[in-house]
Amino acid sequence: MKVRLLIVVALLFLILCEVILREGWGFCDTVLMQESERYEYIAQPNQDRMRFRHHVIYNSLSMRSSEPQKGSVRILGLGDSVINGGVLTDQDSLATTLLSSALSDTLHQEVQILNISAGSWGPDNCNAYLEEKGYFDAKVMLLVVSSHDAYDNMDFKPTVGVHVSFPSKQYISAIVELFDRYLIPKVKDWFHEKTLNQQLADFEEEHGIKKDGKCFNPGFAALKQKADSLQIPMIIYLHAERSEWKDKKYNLQGQKIIEFAQQENILIIKDLDADINENWYRENDNIHLSQYGQHQMAELIYPYLLCALKN
Repeated sequence: MKVRLLIVVALLFLILCEVILREGWGFCDTVLMQESERYEYIAQPNQDRMRFRHHVIYNSLSMRSSEPQKGSVRILGLGDSVINGGVLTDQDSLATTLLSSALSDTLHQEVQILNISAGSWGPDNCNAYLEEKGYFDAKVMLLVVSSHDAYDNMDFKPTVGVHVSFPSKQYISAIVELFDRYLIPKVKDWFHEKTLNQQLADFEEEHGIKKDGKCFNPGFAALKQKADSLQIPMIIYLHAERSEWKDKKYNLQGQKIIEFAQQENILIIKDLDADINENWYRENDNIHLSQYGQHQMAELIYPYLLCALKN
């Protein structure tokens, strides 16, 4: 009798944990990815997720924004996980969402920044997407990059369903996901003390942000050529990594991007020139923006987009 009671109590406890993890924290409701022969991978279309209490949507074109609306003024928002925000950024807190709202209010017409991005995308991924999907009658091209994007070339190595951050299907159980994706890796880390460089390398490996390209990413020039052919302005936003913020200068890869922008007469916004501080970054994260950082990035970009749309 006692054994049966213990079994019932254990089952009820597991069911309660499963419900709390699913309903309270969004386990088994993460963003799913799909492979692409042209741009490696992208989020699966038509997703509406609630993950870690953050609302995440992707439209029918796999953009992290609403559907392109007829008659709206459109801006191409291109980049990687910095502009994408990931599941730790609520849809309403994205810089692209904030900018769309602010520009619409100022210009008294609907302005949409189409958030075309994915984790670890470089300019070549963005260019390949536009070649496949078109340019959506955009009036401005905004490319958000970090220094590592200078040589972050597409390599088409298996990613979807291989890297933990690029799942193609949901876990069958929230409890299984909690242990397999989060707890077990943490326990392993406790027993294997790592240097700061090793931790950074693991972070880059997990998020697929290090591809070790041998040449300057050809997507920069390709996007510039497309902007010129469409006769629309191109703006580059260069986001400083936390290590660069501490050094108070962009690394050699970042300098290469700055040099390219200057040679091609492209307006480049450098957040390292602004009053950037550690609050811009997520805790224990070298690259990604916090909610506060997304707001600050939007404020930096706003006057340049407004000027571009008025001209």
